[in-house]
This record gives sequence, structure tokens and C-alpha cells, in this order.
Amino acid sequence: MDNISIARLLDETAALLEIDAADPFRIRSYRRAAEAVEQQTTQLSALIDDPKQLLAISGIGKGMASNIVDIVQTGTTPLREELLQKYRPTMLELLHLPGMGPKTVALIWSALQVSDIDALEEAAKAGHLNTLPRLGEKFTAKLLKGIEDYRKNNSRFRIDHAREQADRIAALIREFPGIEEITPAGSLRRGRETVGDLDLLVTGPACEPDVVAAAVEHVATLPLIDKLLARGQNKVSFTLRNNLQVDVRLLPRASYGAALQYFTGSKMHNVALRQRAIKRGMTLNEYALVRVEDNSIVAAATEELIYRALDLDYIPPELRENSGELEAAASHTLPDLITLADLHGDLHMHTDETDGSNTIREMAEAALARGLSYIAITDHSKNLAMTNGMDDLRALAHIKRIREIDAEMQGRIRVLSGIEVDILAEGELDLSDETLAQMDIVIASIHSRFDQPAQQITDRILRAIENPHVRILGHPTGRLLLKREPYAVQLDPVLKRAAELGVAVEHNANPARADLNDLHLRLAKQHGCKIVVNTDAHSTAELDMVRYGITQLRRAWLTAPDVLNTRPTAEALLADLRPKP
Repeated sequence: MDNISIARLLDETAALLEIDAADPFRIRSYRRAAEAVEQQTTQLSALIDDPKQLLAISGIGKGMASNIVDIVQTGTTPLREELLQKYRPTMLELLHLPGMGPKTVALIWSALQVSDIDALEEAAKAGHLNTLPRLGEKFTAKLLKGIEDYRKNNSRFRIDHAREQADRIAALIREFPGIEEITPAGSLRRGRETVGDLDLLVTGPACEPDVVAAAVEHVATLPLIDKLLARGQNKVSFTLRNNLQVDVRLLPRASYGAALQYFTGSKMHNVALRQRAIKRGMTLNEYALVRVEDNSIVAAATEELIYRALDLDYIPPELRENSGELEAAASHTLPDLITLADLHGDLHMHTDETDGSNTIREMAEAALARGLSYIAITDHSKNLAMTNGMDDLRALAHIKRIREIDAEMQGRIRVLSGIEVDILAEGELDLSDETLAQMDIVIASIHSRFDQPAQQITDRILRAIENPHVRILGHPTGRLLLKREPYAVQLDPVLKRAAELGVAVEHNANPARADLNDLHLRLAKQHGCKIVVNTDAHSTAELDMVRYGITQLRRAWLTAPDVLNTRPTAEALLADLRPKP
């Protein structure tokens, strides 16, 4: 039972308690525990024999520690089973539909014994909901449309897709005179791999009271809106054609910092911050940090002022997950997080020799234009036939061409020769050792047989990295966000062995992968692994995806020294990689 599964079961229990109209404090305790478990880099299943280690986790008390032990040992808890007998597992999905809060779900269950989306749709079409308190025909029509939309796209959205939409919307909003700042908040600002919706905060003279109505009208008539959900005094909510919901809030400059802090979240970070304010005789909300004694505003204009007033260093948005950042900010031990400017190289990219779109020279020139000092060209090996992967002879010829281009660049940028060699079914590599020995960079990756059992695929990777020519393990879990789950690799022994061998582990900056994820990266650092961030670019434009990789490294609390391709020169980078045999 992994941490994600434990967290999901705790969160589901909280949802069932909401349907059951349980004590709000009890509901919050389960949600707080679920978030705490999800943030842990150590698998809690390994700690159940020592409850003291569970109790050391913020948000886990004695009762919740007992629940975690039950989940690991039995796959559930007595309370969860009790609630599932009273209700149904499918009722949890109903909470994702418009207007279907816990009280409404409980009402419909009590009156009609409806517990799943299909039965709910049938009841709505038959008119059975119209006779229930607080519902009616308008509710039913909205619900049926919500069910249609949910089925059309009930997933989250990748961070790059959300960012693209945020930029498009911001550009249109800026057409209104007097707009100064437009900042995405929520999980997009925190850099989560996926987002459920967009929060955009807008300020400037146009957001002052005398003109805010016109600004709201401008936002409410944006041409990309598919459905206008709500229009208030200073907020507009709508959906796009891809069903992404967007909330735009127009705010006075005086309270912009408080609103930005509040709507950035995360929820548990904000709860902890509010509790800290209360202990100091203050209250914190989306409008201001206020002193209770005289109701005076302590801070509101900027986030920095709010954190400072609470005796905290400024906490970067990527760290606001209630995973130790407040304690670090209070003790002045927050890390100096890596930035895009720290990066000097990219060690994983493809050219038109296999499945890329550009030549070696074009990739080198594009990387140089982005300020990089070195790159590695790492096209595919022959096992990946769909990518026109190279056999040994082609690979050796490719090395020669890479080195010719490197010489032609005349020191403006180093172009290292490399390969992304396939890890075959039993852990052997797809090219001969004689060929691999000619490469500057050998990345070993899995691209097939994702269905192998956990032990088999773990042993497969362990065997591959034992090969002395392998210097980097590429996208180690093989996941594709929202499309393909990770294969069943046991990362802990892989990371431990990689650290022992000096094999670097890759964070693949392509937002379709984001692999390793932020929690895995924290675990890799704990094990002493060498870490690299690469774009896996298949075109010159994709070199820009590195921004998303840097975001995930920041979420993992990584600094520039933690990441090998922050080394200023190719020589320094190669010296820090696993030595060539």
C-alpha cells in the first residue's frame, strides 16, 4: 500500500463523512491527514511497526496513525467500511457534479436511493428531482448539463495546457485600459503537474470601484468563453470549450497581496498560516492580515509583507504544501531554490536522425540562443522501431556527425555525443558495449513492456544501471500524465543503487512526463542521488519546456548544487557524472 493509495482512502473517508453530516472537525482531520500522507517521501507502510514515526508527521495524531496502520494491514478502516455499508462508493463521484454538495447527495440518497451518475441521470430525466426540497427544474437542467460535461472531460489539465490558456486569457483581459497585473493563482502558481481549474487575479486602476463594473463586463464578454457561469461585482466565472473552469477576480491594489496569498493556497498551507496569525492576535483572509485588538490592517498589499508580519521568511509558491515550509521559514532555513538562470546544459534531446524535427546544428543553435553552454544529442536506439531508432553502425556514424558539428560550433556551445538506449525486457541494453563506450552521455530508458510485475521491472532497471556505460537513468517511472500510469517500479531500491553507482536520475521536464515527480525527487536527494533535468526535446521549440522542469525541481526543494546540469561547463558536468570505464 503506497502513500498515494493511503491518502486516497483517507480523503474518501472525509467525503463520506461529509455526506453523513459528521462533525466538521473530524472531516478536516481526515483531509489534513490525507494531504500529510501524500507529501511524505518515505513510504508509511514501512513505518507501521513504529507508531512514533507516524506520530512525528504533522497532521497525524494517535487516532489517524491507527487508521493508517489499518489501511496498510487490511486495505481499509472500520469507519470507512461502516460508511460504505450505509452509502455506496459511487456516491463519491457525485460530489464532482455541479450543485451536488454533500447535503444534496445525502438528500437524493435518502429520497430516491440514488448513488451513481447513471441512476442520477435517469432520475433527473424522469423528473424525480423536481419534487425534492431546494431542487426543481432549473437545478435538474443544470445537473443534466453538468453530467454531460463531466463525461466529456472529467480529468484535470496538464500544467502547460493550463498555462497556455492562462496566457491567452490574460492577453485578452489586458486589452481593457488600466490593467496592471494578472497573476495565475491556485495550483498553477504552485506548479502542480496538473490543475483542475484556473484562478486569475487582476489589479490596476481599472479595478478601482468607479470602473470595475466596466472591467467585469469586458471579462464576461471575452471571445473564448464557452459558457458564462457567474458574473458578480468583481468576479467572473466561465468555462472554455475544453471544459476548463476559469475564475477571474478583479481586485484593488491595496489587498492584492492578501488575495494572492489566499487564492494560491494550498488549503492546508493557508490553514496553518491562519492558525499562526491567530496565535499572534491577528486574523488572515483574502482581504488583509488584521490585528484583532483594534481591527487595524497589518499587511495586505504584498505577500512579502504578510509573511514578514507573521515572523516568516517569504515562502515561494512552489513550497506552499504544508510539508515543513512554515517551520523552515520561521527558522530561516528555507533553501535557495534553483532557477532557470542556474541551468547551463540540457542532456537529453532528439534530432531528425530518429524522431526529432530538427538537425543537430539547429538544436545546437537553438540551445545557444537560450543561453546554454552545452547539450547532449541523445537519439533513440533500434528497439524503438517507430522512432527510426539506430543500430550500432548508424549510432557510430551519428557520433561522428555530432562531433563534426561540435567542432564547427567553435566553442560557442559544446555538443556532446550521446544516446537514449532502450532497456530491454530482461535489463540488457539495446546497443553493444563497444558502441556505448564511444558516447559522452548514455541515457538508459524503458520504452516497452510496461506491464511487467513490480519485482521484474525493478530488477530490469537495476540490471541496466549496473552497465558501466550508463550515466543517466531516463524518465524512471515511464508515466504519461493523464494518459498512462507509471509502471510498477519500486523506486526506493532503484534510487539507492543509482546513488551507490553514481548514475544520475533524470527529471524529464516535458510536462507530459514530469518524471521523476517532486516527491520522488525529494527521495532521490535523500538517497544522495545525482539529479539532472532535461527537456527530452524533439524540436527546437520544445527546449522551452525546461521551465516546467525547473518548477518541479523547486517543488522538490532542490537548489542549484543539487542538479548536475547547473555546472558551468561541459567538462565540469562530465566530471560529476559517473566516470566512464
